[in-house]
Amino acid sequence: MSAPFPAASTVDTTHDTGGIGGHPRGLTTLFFTEMWERFSYYGMRALLTLFMTTAAVNGGLGFDTKNAAAIYGTYTMSVYLLCILGGYLADHFIGSRRAVLWGGCIIASGHYTMAIHSTATFFLGLCLVAIGTGLLKPNISTMVGSLYSPGDDRRDAGFSIFYMGINMGAFLSSIVCGSLAQDQWFKDLLVRLGLDPLGCWHWAFGAAGVGMTLGLVTYLRRSATLSHVGAAPPLTPEGRPWGMLALVALGSLALIGAMMLADHYKGVVIALFAIQVGAVVFFAVRKSEESRRIAAILVFFIAAQIFWSIFEQAGSSMTLFADRLTDNRVLGWEFPSAWWQSVNAAWVILLAPVFAWVWIKLGRRQPSSPMKFTLGLLFVGLSFVWMVPAAKLIADGKVSPIWLLGLYFLQTTGEMFLSPVGLSTMTKLAPARLVGLVMGIWFLAAALGNKLAGVLAGEFKSEQPAELAQFFWQQALWVGVATLALLALVPWMKRLMGGVR
Repeated sequence: MSAPFPAASTVDTTHDTGGIGGHPRGLTTLFFTEMWERFSYYGMRALLTLFMTTAAVNGGLGFDTKNAAAIYGTYTMSVYLLCILGGYLADHFIGSRRAVLWGGCIIASGHYTMAIHSTATFFLGLCLVAIGTGLLKPNISTMVGSLYSPGDDRRDAGFSIFYMGINMGAFLSSIVCGSLAQDQWFKDLLVRLGLDPLGCWHWAFGAAGVGMTLGLVTYLRRSATLSHVGAAPPLTPEGRPWGMLALVALGSLALIGAMMLADHYKGVVIALFAIQVGAVVFFAVRKSEESRRIAAILVFFIAAQIFWSIFEQAGSSMTLFADRLTDNRVLGWEFPSAWWQSVNAAWVILLAPVFAWVWIKLGRRQPSSPMKFTLGLLFVGLSFVWMVPAAKLIADGKVSPIWLLGLYFLQTTGEMFLSPVGLSTMTKLAPARLVGLVMGIWFLAAALGNKLAGVLAGEFKSEQPAELAQFFWQQALWVGVATLALLALVPWMKRLMGGVR
């Protein structure tokens, strides 16, 4: 497994203040590398469902909503699931520094492959981006932590700066790539240049590749700032653990294949949650403190899956709602529907300082981790309750942008309660010998949640107001039941956690 949390540097870095805001110089390198990588990822993701559901005569693939949502869910699941393999490969074979470089090269290759207009290159590109992200995503965070010596007070602030780079990339990407894919001015430009305007989608995919390339250029030009971190592990007398690497790879692929069955057999989802609930009970009834903490981890794991299954429909069902049912105009000026994918990042940039201030102000009086997870579920459930009247209003035509602004505000508020707390809580609860495994569990929760988001989004129907309202209402009720269940379990969860907040 990858490191439980980014390891501290063994080199004294307290005098390295040449980076952003007096931080180590390597933070500047990783900030811009990650910003451009997230630009490439979210730029392509904003267009993925739209491209697949656009008719072939208009330059798309002509897939129906159910098929497109299934592909989208499998892709986003794979991105997170392969992080476990990428972390293991870096920890035991190539090191984080090389994993980030190789991952970035594979990601860029995937985007450029998608710039070629064919179904085969589209799927090949998705596979390459998923593999590359699995290498880059866990290991670039590990390198950020490795920039700081033990006890360096700048560490938490450094991760806050790094997180801001993620959201800057996510915010800019949908605007740039969305404009290239959907805006009429770019289509007119292609016509004037004697090029096919229906190829605008592939120019946008290519732009995502350019973003990743800029990240790689930054990474390579400033590689000297990272020379002391992320090296490959030394070769032991036992050699490299090739057998375990093969086992992790096969296990990842097997789980991806098994979850793809959920597209056709809903019983797979029921069985998935039944197994998880059974595991919670199994560990909870055991006497040891370690087992009880594992039970608490698994409850958080279930809650996180449910949260992401709603939240991650931003790139599928909510993208279709924005494109087909929302009046995307401001003061008479029409903007591309893909721009809506930037709103979550904008809300994060606005809300993150507010939440940080509130938690500091409350101190020990702030809600416990189980209660924060409960509030996260509550807000993501309310976001779909909010959309029920919007669905009914489509009978009168396209609805106001205020509905999607409200949706993303509620979902981002939920994200602030759940996402930053999750990783911290996992590392606090995990037994020392199982911290790597627990980190893998956290990535797995995101992976399965993304796949469930694709399964649920496959039921999205934009034609009938009543059916669309039912789509939102049923999922809101499902999350509401989970929220009430978690709320009831909060006292029990505190006992399982054994004093960990």
